[in-house]
Amino acid sequence: MLRRWREGDVFRRSLENRAGAEPFVFYEGPPTANGRPGSHHVLSRVFKDIFPRFQTMRGRYVERRGGWDCHGLPVELEVEKQLGISGKPEIEAYGIAEFNARCRASVLAYLEEWERLTERIGFWIDTERAYRTMDADYIESVWWSLAELHRRGLLYRSDKVVPYCPRCGTALSSHEVALGYEDVDDPSVYVRLPLSDAPGESLLVWTTTPWTLPANQAAAVNPEVRYAAVRHGDETLILAEPLVARVLGQDARPERVMDAAELVGRAYAPPFPFVPGAHRVVAAGFVTTGDGTGIVHIAPAFGEDDMRTARDHGLDAPNPVDPAGRFTDAVGPFAGRAVKEADPDLVADLERRGLLLRAETYRHAYPHCWRCGTPLLYYAKPSWYIRTTAVRDRMLELNAGIGWHPERVRDGRFGKWLEGNVDWAISRDRYWGTPLPLWRCGECDEVTAVGSCAELRERATEPPPPGLDPHRPFVDEVELACACGGRMRREPEVVDVWYDSGAMPFAQQHHPFDTGGDLSGRFPADFICEALDQTRGWFYSLLAESTLLFDETAYRNVVCLGLILDAEGQKMSKSRGNVIEPWTVLDRQGADAFRWYLLTAQSPWDSFRFSLEAVDEAMRRFLLTLWNTYAFLVTYAALRDGWAPGGDDPPPTERRPADRWILSRLDATVAEVTERLEGYDATGAGRLLERFVDDLSNWYVRTQRRRFWGAGRRANGATADAAGRAAAFATLHECLTTAALMVAPFCPFVADELWGNLVAAHDPAAPDSVHLGEWPEPGGRADAALERAMAAAREMVAVGRGARAEARIKVRQPLEEAVIACPPAVAEEVAGLVDLVADELNVRRVRFVTDPGELVEVTLKPNYRRLGPRFGAHMPQVAAAVAGLPAAATARAIDAGEEVRIALDGEALALVPEDLLREARPTAGYAVAQEASLAVGLATEITPDLRREALAREVVHAVQNARRAAGLRVEERIVLHLDGSAALREAIDAHREAIAAETLATRLTVGHGAPFAGLRREEHEVEGEPLALRLDRAG
Repeated sequence: MLRRWREGDVFRRSLENRAGAEPFVFYEGPPTANGRPGSHHVLSRVFKDIFPRFQTMRGRYVERRGGWDCHGLPVELEVEKQLGISGKPEIEAYGIAEFNARCRASVLAYLEEWERLTERIGFWIDTERAYRTMDADYIESVWWSLAELHRRGLLYRSDKVVPYCPRCGTALSSHEVALGYEDVDDPSVYVRLPLSDAPGESLLVWTTTPWTLPANQAAAVNPEVRYAAVRHGDETLILAEPLVARVLGQDARPERVMDAAELVGRAYAPPFPFVPGAHRVVAAGFVTTGDGTGIVHIAPAFGEDDMRTARDHGLDAPNPVDPAGRFTDAVGPFAGRAVKEADPDLVADLERRGLLLRAETYRHAYPHCWRCGTPLLYYAKPSWYIRTTAVRDRMLELNAGIGWHPERVRDGRFGKWLEGNVDWAISRDRYWGTPLPLWRCGECDEVTAVGSCAELRERATEPPPPGLDPHRPFVDEVELACACGGRMRREPEVVDVWYDSGAMPFAQQHHPFDTGGDLSGRFPADFICEALDQTRGWFYSLLAESTLLFDETAYRNVVCLGLILDAEGQKMSKSRGNVIEPWTVLDRQGADAFRWYLLTAQSPWDSFRFSLEAVDEAMRRFLLTLWNTYAFLVTYAALRDGWAPGGDDPPPTERRPADRWILSRLDATVAEVTERLEGYDATGAGRLLERFVDDLSNWYVRTQRRRFWGAGRRANGATADAAGRAAAFATLHECLTTAALMVAPFCPFVADELWGNLVAAHDPAAPDSVHLGEWPEPGGRADAALERAMAAAREMVAVGRGARAEARIKVRQPLEEAVIACPPAVAEEVAGLVDLVADELNVRRVRFVTDPGELVEVTLKPNYRRLGPRFGAHMPQVAAAVAGLPAAATARAIDAGEEVRIALDGEALALVPEDLLREARPTAGYAVAQEASLAVGLATEITPDLRREALAREVVHAVQNARRAAGLRVEERIVLHLDGSAALREAIDAHREAIAAETLATRLTVGHGAPFAGLRREEHEVEGEPLALRLDRAG
């Protein structure tokens, strides 16, 4: 099939066929191709594939352009491993140009494997024109956007406390931080800060980051909180009054309580003597009494609230930690130590000097670098920011109009994220990324933004070489002339990779340079799809950039996806050995089974418990059922007196009820599947398809099977009711071809195979691929009454089979009668389907009654456990009253929800269903099963005539099995010889014609000694009777 698609250029033709049509815009979220794709990539790619395929078949033009995320630390870290180096100093020693060249090559290392998987799973996307975030045109568009933001005053540089990775040597944005939280055990320490003006009294502070204590500058109290001085042993400790019992114990009692104002301004001895500072108490509104002591130690270089407090009170912000996350020489004996590793020794030093009240372990979620796994530090450093807070309200407004799937993300995970929006830290102190297009003058400190390569060439002091690579270090060498006469050099940072990926709506088009400034028809996207964690990644960067630049959302609808877990619900990882590689599934079960499982197993935003067995079950439940139904049609249509589409078949209105029913179901399924897919509900649409295929195979084909080869077929090949047979073929053919169209977006391989054989092979005017076809429309054949009737008939059959199973009567044993008790309206509805019900129940006739009393004998008794406590000594009268109720009528009233009353001492008393115990026994001679208001009874007497018919059916069953074992084709005629007990021969003689017709026997003989050698000979025991059979091909 893949070769056929390639040779027929089917994907390209599907686009050409829709050229000029209304566009449906899809954006591919760019993966990084410097690692092998996993099963989770298959999940995202099949969901990205199904809706563009569907919309193409609906008549929309759906451009599908691939993309690759090429920059960033994941790429750098991979190259560091390859080179055996670590950290920025070693990278710079190796050479930035050489290092970035290795990064460029690394990005493309697995591109072929990605493209091979993409093709194998049937994900139709243009990889030949794929955008790459490292290409010069893409980078130029990113430069244009940042220059626009700078021109509008939305790009600025500031000294802020930022999340910082000491391993990678760069800051992270808030949405990157959200990607890397891990549960860790940190020290939880309560530290004394002795007051300078009150010997024996100390402020009590709490921290989980002892490494920040050497940089302490102040202690903050909340001006709205009351503080308590508490005697503790031979000292006095000061902390928030509401926290006294929690911190010091239930027996702790304040000596005095004071306002926070009494503490403000008082000096204290710092926890460590290394870094000078004010070391006084200040007021700060962010201090809470939710945990800790209500007094916060302030280290301005290591906390956003701390830095704000320091600025409010004119405090310094010394930073004794270097960019590698190690203490500087200012911290004396701890100099050169990694700060987190120094925590235990810092705590021990506090204890040695009598400043530690208590040390514990505190388990909490702590942010780690999402790229390398290093615990982050909150660290004061200058960075470039985008003022996203300026458009926070507009982003919230636009978000309200986005179709989120699931809806809860809009106001939940994503909406809350937007509400807490902070300015975007855009710069990274790294190498392999889009360089910031900002140049600073060394004389006047003026900063200018360059928005294009042409502008760079025009303003450069020396012409850059032709085809300049806009990456580091080459672009770093370009200097600009400043208006003051000075020289401008580029700011050394690169751009956050999330900004790269968020720029793809315009950068993939090389906007505004190749678009003339017009993105209409290409922006915004109608649909995007990625994992749920992208709410704080790509989904956010897309919305933020489109709002900042275009005052518009970048996407109208988004489908969020969950994680793929193993069968036990554990996250897949190589260390656990529970990873299932995508090629394992594809080689064993194929792409369509993989796709169908991922698309329909559950809501896509929930985590998948994935296993090969789960894919097997999905394949068995739907794909094998569909394929077997298709194979049935093809097999019987290909017979010598078979059928081909395009003949003079009876119109649907003149067909049998079963035909009209399945066509009504087909129309309803088309309408419902269309509605679900328009609403981005692939799972719901798939389950509707599965239900229809089950109805088609396990009800329509099974109940109408004989029509396809003629229930009246004779050994000479003659067939009764040719029109009915043609109608059955035409009906099944239409159902399968329409199903192929609906299945195409889900399972493109199977759907095209069905289409090619059922449609394209017979109709030269039809598209040669289902993927070039039109999405089906309902045929106006909806028949609600017939669907209700068939549903009732199926329920009757199911209940009747339950009665047969309960009585342990074999399915092939015909019975004389089925008595069905149901409301008259239901019996009237099902009247036209009585023969079908009789066939399915294997009874000779069906009789309807309205009173189930003919089938069951009902008795009622009082429930003494409920009524005894209520009526006490009057229970004998109550029991007598219950015994006097008409049992059958009372039972019907209870089932109908009607009130039941009894008379006690002249007073009418109401009873509820739980007050009565009901017992129903089948009427003698019937096996009975009941479901709500429906009861079905099967006459259980097996007469000699019924037994002979059952034996004849068992003989047919044995012969059919022998035909299959002999390798005979469905249509091949046979000669058949049978022998057996007297009872069996009698049954064969009574049903000779039927046996011959069913088994396609042109000659049937019975007796000892077969008149031919035979292709196959078998011996059986049928219902306790010996049977010998011999068959051969008819001459």
